Amino acid sequence: MKVIFVCLGNICRSPMAEAVFRQKVTEVGLEDVIEIDSAATSSWEAGNRPHSGTQKELQKHGIDYSGIVSRKITAADFAEADFIIGMDDMNLADLAELSQPEFQDKFFMMLSVVPGKEEQAIEDPYYTGNFQLTYQLIEEASEKWLEKIQKQL
Repeated sequence: MKVIFVCLGNICRSPMAEAVFRQKVTEVGLEDVIEIDSAATSSWEAGNRPHSGTQKELQKHGIDYSGIVSRKITAADFAEADFIIGMDDMNLADLAELSQPEFQDKFFMMLSVVPGKEEQAIEDPYYTGNFQLTYQLIEEASEKWLEKIQKQL
């Protein structure tokens, strides 16, 4: 099973989601079963480490983010991933433009699994500055994604 979290630059939301979800998967002993990655819809930040605000928020919660660097999503990602999880509507629209139509059933919004928040976006803290809210929403959604994926294993 392969899960890829996606946002515009892959320095704020998606690397945070990758790190949080990786920790959750490790806690339940499924790190050998579920492959986790993150990517961008743009190449603006390629090669960069997570934003300092993302780093600080993850450090505050004791979550490892080592080895995470920004990269643009690839054709291979679309083919290999089981779930490609975007943070907002623009991410999903960009994914649709970048991929072939046969892969679009793999695209989901991060909060689509959270009751009452199915249509809600996770706003980009690069612009809002609210990394704490971003973390809270990602934490909540990651728990639900793990439940959903475990049922499919």
